[in-house]
Amino acid sequence: MLTFNQTVPLSVDFSRPEDYLIFIFHILFATGSALLAGSVVIGITSTRALRSQNRFIFMLNTSISDTLTGCSVFYLGLFDVQEGYPSRNGTFYILPSFLGVNVLTFVFAQFDRYLAVCHPFFYKMYITRGVVIGVCALCWIYTYLILTVQSVVPVAFAAQMNAFGVIVLQVIVAVKVLMTFKLYMIARYQLSRDAHGTDKDSKKESLRIIVFVVICFLILWAPSFVNISVRYMTKNGVRFKNEATNLFAIMARFNALSTPALYIWGSPALRAAVWSSVWSKVFKRRTTRFIFGSKCTQGTR
Repeated sequence: MLTFNQTVPLSVDFSRPEDYLIFIFHILFATGSALLAGSVVIGITSTRALRSQNRFIFMLNTSISDTLTGCSVFYLGLFDVQEGYPSRNGTFYILPSFLGVNVLTFVFAQFDRYLAVCHPFFYKMYITRGVVIGVCALCWIYTYLILTVQSVVPVAFAAQMNAFGVIVLQVIVAVKVLMTFKLYMIARYQLSRDAHGTDKDSKKESLRIIVFVVICFLILWAPSFVNISVRYMTKNGVRFKNEATNLFAIMARFNALSTPALYIWGSPALRAAVWSSVWSKVFKRRTTRFIFGSKCTQGTR
């Protein structure tokens, strides 16, 4: 098998045609998700009007995680990596846990939208920008604090902690499903009775985005979640050669591409910010180089 620095083998040995497809897919996916999610990060951070809104702070938090997820595929997808107990060339779940940050962030974002729509006075008084930033930071601290503890305790105890984490995750997923249904009902009935205005449009937009994003997240992440739960509870489940060929993990990581895409699709303000802050400058620079290169070529004739 081909190796990199004679230490970590590549994820495939290129003995079959599909090996080339797998390798190329991970390169394209890692690049695409990192660029798309990264452009959302730049668009939000460079636009003051977006940074001042709580819902965009949650989008920023998940987009940072999605950017790192895309970058992590350059290792998880291109090299022979198997996370778990025991692991092979693993990262102690550091890279896969970027999705765990998103799970927590989505839960808090759902409660944020619920309070903003159903309890607007309470929301404006207590749910400040500082509180939202603290909650987003808590998602990172909790996720990686647990991983830090697991990395220093004996392997047997770490495996038990991981199994307990799967149970907690089941509860969180159940809460996400219930909150998604609740937000859908709110968007369908309660907002229809509100007076027309920019505030109503903003609430409808934010509810639509969070509902679509969470549904898409659950659909893509559910197979991996079910498989992991079955493996921990029954020792059965589907096992794969490595992370690069793990179809369920690939589906879960695909959220790093679908989530920022849904953000851009659902929010005209974010779409305009991403275009003006990132892609318009990229295309303008390429166009300028093309025109300048053409003039130089004509001048030499």
